[in-house]
Amino acid sequence: MEKAVAMERRTAAEIKAYQEQLLQEQLRYLQQHSPYYQRLFASHQIDVASIKTLEDLLRLPTTSKNDIQQYNADFFCVDKEHIVDYCATSGTLGTPVTFGLTENDLERLAYNEMRSFQTIGVQKGDLVQLMTTMDRRFMAGLAYFLGLRKLGAGVLRVGSGVPQMQWDAILLHKPKFLIAVPSFLLKMIEYAELHGIDYRHCSVEAVLCIGESLRDQYFQDSLLTQRILSKWPLKLYSTYASTEMGSAFTECGMFKGGHVHEDLVITEVLDENEQPVDEGESGELVVTTLGIEGVPLLRFKTGDIVRRFIEPCACGRNTYRIGPVEGRKQQMVKYKGTTLYPPAMHDLLAGFAQIEHHVIEISHNEIGTDEIVIYLASKEASETLLSEIKDYFRAKLRVTPRVEWREVEELQKVIFNPLSRKPITFVDKRG
Repeated sequence: MEKAVAMERRTAAEIKAYQEQLLQEQLRYLQQHSPYYQRLFASHQIDVASIKTLEDLLRLPTTSKNDIQQYNADFFCVDKEHIVDYCATSGTLGTPVTFGLTENDLERLAYNEMRSFQTIGVQKGDLVQLMTTMDRRFMAGLAYFLGLRKLGAGVLRVGSGVPQMQWDAILLHKPKFLIAVPSFLLKMIEYAELHGIDYRHCSVEAVLCIGESLRDQYFQDSLLTQRILSKWPLKLYSTYASTEMGSAFTECGMFKGGHVHEDLVITEVLDENEQPVDEGESGELVVTTLGIEGVPLLRFKTGDIVRRFIEPCACGRNTYRIGPVEGRKQQMVKYKGTTLYPPAMHDLLAGFAQIEHHVIEISHNEIGTDEIVIYLASKEASETLLSEIKDYFRAKLRVTPRVEWREVEELQKVIFNPLSRKPITFVDKRG
């Protein structure tokens, strides 16, 4: 794996050849050890030895989340005694699935995040505050911890939420980096201003942001990012990952998309007919994992809508980059002739500082088309503000959904459901 740190600055052709070598190794492994893929190869009469290039991947069937949910145990390639950690997906798009990691898989996970942290400038000896959970079989929190330890950085495992607790740790220990959900940074700023904390001159210089996009498909700062930076002059780096691929795409200082770790994952961006889109065009991200022993995946359809960029980055890396997640395929909304994804609506609402909480609810009406209701909570609730929000939706997204006020406590019960490890701000009732 260490070879990749030098490989990412080789030519695109050399990187491609390297990935094809690793792909052939992973295919042989699947043929020998995966009950699910053994059946798949046999039923489609696939000789894995004939798959030699990245272009050859198109000859193989894709794998869906439903396949893993239905045959979860058959995706395991090792016996249980070799599994040293069990992780699970969050269940955002259905029933959670379990992934088992071997000792080597944990080392791979640590290596992946070490490279991600190096990409944003974390060095040995730096102190990083981890503001996400490590429990409840959450892979990301574990990955961040392992990556920082492999890099030789210090870790403040504060966990998620509670601005006071976060500030207590920052003021006492003076971390240089945070790992946080970007919208929570607004809560941090609000708390600091209420309690006289000079947050603009504290030790924190940069944040690795998870869970929410910082930029749009053109790499322009989102409204959320603009609000944060107008108050707190930080470097905000985006990272995108999933349990299924066990690897991350993390921005460098050019902020032009997340760099692929070429020895850990192969990506495709496909249209509705599972054909490659042109570079820079949007499509569904499909990943093939490399070097995984426990639960490797071949052409897994993530459901995430992204763009891929292949031109060399100004940072000197020649690895291609994955742009911000524009939406999830299953969460696409067709509303009054306009196609919408939740991230665009979330970001628009982030532009209103008066809004404390929001929940977007999607359902089908009596004629089977999509309906949107947005529930808002604010201490400054008024018809004037409601009208302003509707007008802003109309101007930016060309449509105006139904918008209603709710009490803060009512929305908090939905958003901070104790059975979910992520805040719930999008509810899809379309079945």
